[in-house]
Amino acid sequence: MFYLLLKHVILGPLLRLTFRPRIEGLEHVPDTGAAIVAGNHLSFSDHFLMPAIIKRRITFLAKAEYFTGPGLKGRLTAAFFRSAGQIPVDRSGKEAGQAAIREGLGVLRKGELLGIYPEGTRSHDGRLYKGKVGVAAMALKAQVPVVPCAMIGTFEAQPPGQKVPNFQRVTIRFGAPLDFSRYVGMENEKAVLRAVTDEIMYAILGLSGQEYVDKYAAVVKAEEAEAAERERAAAGGKEPRRFPRMPLS
Repeated sequence: MFYLLLKHVILGPLLRLTFRPRIEGLEHVPDTGAAIVAGNHLSFSDHFLMPAIIKRRITFLAKAEYFTGPGLKGRLTAAFFRSAGQIPVDRSGKEAGQAAIREGLGVLRKGELLGIYPEGTRSHDGRLYKGKVGVAAMALKAQVPVVPCAMIGTFEAQPPGQKVPNFQRVTIRFGAPLDFSRYVGMENEKAVLRAVTDEIMYAILGLSGQEYVDKYAAVVKAEEAEAAERERAAAGGKEPRRFPRMPLS
């Protein structure tokens, strides 16, 4: 009930007023049955814009940090994300990828829509990065279509670190569903998972027109952070700090 209230009365109208979204290809999102909507991820606003314009309820896998903040603010944030159809996923440790797949398959088995960002994290520079194979594993195991989606303009409307978005028009573009039934029974083959994931990312790229980087976003972020730390350390004569790597599965 609160999801519908949030979508149609509170958050939906506010987002439409702020971003005035131009929606293209919405007919590609199936009216019934399980499916995955896989999109690029440019802004914090993406979490709410897509659910606001899709007619059906859609559940997203979100990082657990949104649900574990301290104090009253943390509890309110967690309640808000759950009400908006977000499921917390711990992205740390070796089992992070499998945990996300289990949660996603649970949504799909109920015949619902699952939203996922194959890049695994927000783009910090507006480019499209290599996708993780979890989206392919879920599509093949659940035997569901994947609808590619491109968020266009949300990076400029709310860049990383900016809490209040700009009043700027964005475009949300959906592509034709991708059918991977030819790979049924091959969901444990690494080459197949990579091929399916790359096909999904190529479809998103065709919709978004972004520059593509054939590296994981988390790796590039860590590399850039380490490079910046080395520069600071060299300038101050200190030993550079090391940055942990995110799981890539």
